[in-house]
Amino acid sequence: MEQHTHENVQVQKNWYDKSYKLLLLVPLVLFLGSLIYLYGFYTQNGDIFYKDVSITGGTTITVFSSADIVALEESLRTQFPDLTVRSMTDIRTGAQHGFFVETSASVDEIKGALERYLGFVLSTENSSIEFTGATLSTSFYNQLRIAVIASFILMAIVVFIIFRTPIRSLSIIIAGLADIIMTIVVIDMLGIRLSTAGIVALLMLIGYSVDADIMLTTRVVKDKEGSINHRIWGAFKTGMTMTLTAIAAIGIALLFTHSLSPILSQMFTIILIGLCFDIFNCWVTNASLLKWYAEAKKTL
Repeated sequence: MEQHTHENVQVQKNWYDKSYKLLLLVPLVLFLGSLIYLYGFYTQNGDIFYKDVSITGGTTITVFSSADIVALEESLRTQFPDLTVRSMTDIRTGAQHGFFVETSASVDEIKGALERYLGFVLSTENSSIEFTGATLSTSFYNQLRIAVIASFILMAIVVFIIFRTPIRSLSIIIAGLADIIMTIVVIDMLGIRLSTAGIVALLMLIGYSVDADIMLTTRVVKDKEGSINHRIWGAFKTGMTMTLTAIAAIGIALLFTHSLSPILSQMFTIILIGLCFDIFNCWVTNASLLKWYAEAKKTL
């Protein structure tokens, strides 16, 4: 029995040693495909993702009454092409107790159209209205965008200081960058309109993305016990425990906030997508690049 188990492990080891370079083609194709997709998206939409009224400026009306949101959206979409309608439901019963309406139109325009459709006047008792100016929203968006870029640059600098070797540092940075880019592609495909909270989630994802990559690189570079395959496997068990725990926690949080808080729901959705990509980019992209570098430098 022990001999049979040893043979299986040996076969798996031989397969990985022979195939890990070919595995790099998969993330390479996905990464290049994502860049091409985002370029096409940018040429059509003027940015790499859809933006909601917290970024573009506009009006958000919360109505504390039930309605057929599909029919409502279809009715008002011709007058307000960028209109978004989302329901608020009770997490225990699933019953609708209100809905949000978002558009770049002015308060008077959307409020009047909504009142005509609903058949009653919107007041402070049955609704709430928020308006954000385009100038303020654009300024805030630009500041958040600078914060994301600066955070990524600072992360890259810290990684270079810790590991000192360009290849080892670049493998972490490439994996983290791939997480962000692939996550944005999925967000676009799902038609999610990114809010300021969503951009904050991308900022948080930078930290999540490099966490397991730094742990893997540290184990491979600084732990001299065993072969590189042994070190990668040890890091894999630890890293997957960390990531799957985070995915489980965020998945549960998303389940409970999906119908209650659109802001939290979007943040958890983005982080969840990013963590799933992180599993792939860390244990295929980063691990393969580290093993390739170790083989080239004869540091197995």
